[in-house]
Amino acid sequence: MELTNDIIKQKLIEKFGDQVTDFTEPYGMLTFSASRDLNLKVLNFLYDNSELKFRFLTDLCAVHYPGQKGKELAVVYHLHNLEDNIRVRFKIFTDITQPDVYTATGLFSAANWMERETYDFYGVNFLGHPNLKRILNVDEMDYFPMRKEYPLEDQTRMDKDDEMFGRGGTIGFGNERTNQGTLTETKKSNAGEDIV
Repeated sequence: MELTNDIIKQKLIEKFGDQVTDFTEPYGMLTFSASRDLNLKVLNFLYDNSELKFRFLTDLCAVHYPGQKGKELAVVYHLHNLEDNIRVRFKIFTDITQPDVYTATGLFSAANWMERETYDFYGVNFLGHPNLKRILNVDEMDYFPMRKEYPLEDQTRMDKDDEMFGRGGTIGFGNERTNQGTLTETKKSNAGEDIV
């Protein structure tokens, strides 16, 4: 029997009941959530079940949702069943003030570096990780750069030109259309009547 999203969802609900929620299928990939305390139980079930066999961790990352009080950080697991070639996305949410999540390194050795990177950029504390430390940023950093806690641009800068960022400015900087596509600065001098 072919493994489908409906079968996976049914097996998860049979095992965990209403502890697994938010089932959706963006772009055909089954996506669901559970509480952070269940992450290892759900991962173990997906791994060990003889029909599900999600034994390949494709990716592990985090997302910062500053507007979700008490659930600001999401840890996202992308799992792949290589035999049936089907993928699922599993999310857990945690409070940003105490971002403790159990490590998945005992189940997936690939989680080791992925969890370190997630810690490095988002500050998720993976409990039980064998060597949780920064791997890309300097140890002296006292913040986590991928959190949405800082403005993208300094609005007081006088040296920035909105025209360079595609916001406003004057016509004549590569945004005109011709029958052949967008004009570049070098071609504009010869454009003549071709501007549409």
